[in-house]
Amino acid sequence: MPERNRVTPYGEIIATPLRGNWLGNRGCIHRGHDIVRPWASKHWITCVLEYKGWVAPKWVPGRWTALFFYDEALAFAAGHRPCALCRRGDYNRFQIAVGIRGANAIDSRLHEERLENRSKRLHAFPWRELPAGAYVDVDAVPHVVLVDALLPWSSQSGYGEARARPHTGDARLITPPSSVHAILAGYAPQIGGPLEKKR
Repeated sequence: MPERNRVTPYGEIIATPLRGNWLGNRGCIHRGHDIVRPWASKHWITCVLEYKGWVAPKWVPGRWTALFFYDEALAFAAGHRPCALCRRGDYNRFQIAVGIRGANAIDSRLHEERLENRSKRLHAFPWRELPAGAYVDVDAVPHVVLVDALLPWSSQSGYGEARARPHTGDARLITPPSSVHAILAGYAPQIGGPLEKKR
């Protein structure tokens, strides 16, 4: 049985058989093998699965909780940003693209944008301005935006069949606006799990 350590685009932590292609954390949020709170810190980061031969321990008492993301676009949607240690180059690119200096300042901004009264905050954003890699809510289903289409995401199967992308009006944006602006400024998040790499 899969453990409850996978993150959805809405930032929820669930159990799903989908492989996690990225690792991350929000501080120590577990007791035993149970998630007991949604976060313990404003520092929500995304890491590589292995760094210089080191693999993060899982469910260690008092240590940060290892969480997993289907792809980087999903991690962005949930409100995470690149780790400044194991992904220093990506972190530097993100910092420049988002236009905010320093991890504390970035994380404070993202925390404001990703949450509203401890629930996921959605933002109105013009469809015509949305870049590939942003996530939107369409009829309560998360979709990743491509240049000319939308792909619905499911916790059981990953990305589904493409549907047409609107180009007028406002979308219900899941990804924090600062991360969307970073994408617009040139940071291209990885999209797709093992089965979608050729999309």
